[in-house]
Amino acid sequence: MAWILLPADTRYCHDDDMTPTACFSTTVRAPARLHMGFLDLNGSLGRCFGSLGLALEELATEVTAWGDERIRADGPQSQRVEAFARATLEGMGIKSGARLLVRQAIPEHAGLGSGTQLALAVGTALARLYGVERSPRALASSLHRGHRSGIGLGLFERGGFVVDGGRGDQDVPPTVTANLEFPPNWRLLLILDPAHRGLHGDAEKQAFAALPRFSESQAGQLCRLALMQAMPALAEKDIASFGAAISGIQAVVGDHFAPVQGGRYASARVTRALAFCAGNGAAGVGQSSWGPTGFALTGSETQAHSLARAARHAFAGGGLEFMVCTGRNRGAEIDFEPCTSRATA
Repeated sequence: MAWILLPADTRYCHDDDMTPTACFSTTVRAPARLHMGFLDLNGSLGRCFGSLGLALEELATEVTAWGDERIRADGPQSQRVEAFARATLEGMGIKSGARLLVRQAIPEHAGLGSGTQLALAVGTALARLYGVERSPRALASSLHRGHRSGIGLGLFERGGFVVDGGRGDQDVPPTVTANLEFPPNWRLLLILDPAHRGLHGDAEKQAFAALPRFSESQAGQLCRLALMQAMPALAEKDIASFGAAISGIQAVVGDHFAPVQGGRYASARVTRALAFCAGNGAAGVGQSSWGPTGFALTGSETQAHSLARAARHAFAGGGLEFMVCTGRNRGAEIDFEPCTSRATA
């Protein structure tokens, strides 16, 4: 399958009543992401949160859409897909439906951005299928994604390492203020705990409400670590300084969230594995979003696989999974092709 990123104003073959012809399908592949920390949980300057994020190459959500008379979905998370499809089509004023197939999905509630990437994949596939111009930002707003963080949207559009400017007064996803290339030779070792689910939904809202007030001095420390250490180090490909900055941000943010997630990191097993990685050559460690997924930063594929082997041996039988990943320096991919296999897909 030949993947291309299509221009936003691409128009497709459809009838006058906005029903697409049966001869095409649209497939969207949206990358998973790491949420590497917040910058300002104080908000006294008028903006709150501010996030650091990185797109991943090996984990993604992939959705294919065909025109149909009604809305129906198959594959993982099919109920969520149908809900996103219904909201997208109603928002575009389209009375027809769609058949959707989730070919693969980012694990839910693992801290990898599954909800936002699924919503954007479904929305983009349907907009492109029906020839309606809808930017990812407009889709994110209409599908109620990006309430606190804009990195999921930014990474869908651009990939790489992004920073968003935090949520202001407007009810829109935060704006991406920086986008840097992630060095292609660096690797992330992901530490997955399938038995643990990160906070989400009402539990997440209650957790934010229960947190103590974040001080201006803490916010200032995080912003300095990001602006004056992490970002220059990434631009200069200085993994030691970048890793130290990310670890520092993770320590401050993790300790702030400890009362509602049970510690600096949400999973005790991941916590032990992160300590092991930090003691065995990782340049930096942390937890993505509410977890439980942890990550360890290494300078090469060889180092990452060596660390993965050592960690698998050290934690054999402990229920953890270890996965070597590459940073992805491009956004979501879209394929538009004749539906010769529609009947059997």
